[in-house]
Amino acid sequence: SKYQQYLYHNKIIQPFKQVFREYYPVTEDERNAGNVSRRYAGNQVQPKKTMALLKTCGWTSDYEEGLQRVWHKENLIARMYALADWFSPADIEAPTLETIQFFSRDKYELVSFADIPPVIFSETMRDIDLAVSVAHAGGVDPEASQSTVEMRIAIARELLSMLSVNNVNFLTAHAQIKGSLGEYSVHMGSGVIHKSGTGMIAVLPVHSQARGRIFIPFADDDPKTAEILSKILLFADDKKIKDPSILGQIK
Repeated sequence: SKYQQYLYHNKIIQPFKQVFREYYPVTEDERNAGNVSRRYAGNQVQPKKTMALLKTCGWTSDYEEGLQRVWHKENLIARMYALADWFSPADIEAPTLETIQFFSRDKYELVSFADIPPVIFSETMRDIDLAVSVAHAGGVDPEASQSTVEMRIAIARELLSMLSVNNVNFLTAHAQIKGSLGEYSVHMGSGVIHKSGTGMIAVLPVHSQARGRIFIPFADDDPKTAEILSKILLFADDKKIKDPSILGQIK
């Protein structure tokens, strides 16, 4: 957007993610369901860590209904259901998330997603996505959430535009790079790099000193985003790579 471009070109650092804040619109499945979301169904979380994290976002635990966040001004209650005892959370068995629903505070009636203010819906889903990412259990990949990938792609587009790099395109969750020595793919969630016709390329994460050269338009500590941006820039200009361990894998 123009706001994102303005921040990036003028190197304005926000105190927290605002213009680049992750946005969660209602999905087609949720729109068809009407008032129940299953976008996180099947994800397992560590109950203690989930409780601690969501508490900082304004969530509380209801003995009968599970975890909930009350939006007082909007007269709404967001509830996340899972088979878990949030009052005495034990990490013996990770609970599996089930559904998310909204209720009116006064009548305690289910509210359709069509009647939920977009910002309230997005912030609710952002809270839960954060919990799934940070307090995940089992095989969940916290770096691969759709919102995180979309945020990184938005930042990468602005960075590449500012640096006049025009040999990088984005396809779903990957940055597709056409270098001088080959074509590469960088996953915007994990940062894993593949070279076409060769396979995975092992590249050590960029050290913190080097990460400072990559401008991130918000003050939140996000080393993974800086690492991924650094890798994209590195392979977009692969003819300048001097690291023998990398050259041995791409030549």
